[in-house]
Amino acid sequence: MYKISEFAELTGLSKETLRYYAEVKLLEPAYIDPVNKYRYYDDGSYFLAVLLVKLKGFGFTIQEMISVMEDESFANLEKLLQQKRNAITLQINELTTKLEELDEFLESGRENAD
Repeated sequence: MYKISEFAELTGLSKETLRYYAEVKLLEPAYIDPVNKYRYYDDGSYFLAVLLVKLKGFGFTIQEMISVMEDESFANLEKLLQQKRNAITLQINELTTKLEELDEFLESGRENAD
């Protein structure tokens, strides 16, 4: 079992994030000491935390992460990952277009300066 500070260091999630995730029922401690209210996490919690870190890195919202965690079979996960991939691809295309437009605008300014 890991204390919250140890678990935070192990997973890269802050203690505040872990408390928030517990509050929204996203990642609850494996055990809470009834006397001192210390939170403890186990190895199973670690693997869920790693998944949450990945999902957060992919831009998943809290609601999307809750949806993944509620589906214990993770059957929906591949569909959600594909949707996120499509959204990122669209963003890349839009940003590439903006970059090209910006380059053209800069180039036109240089031509007029000559």
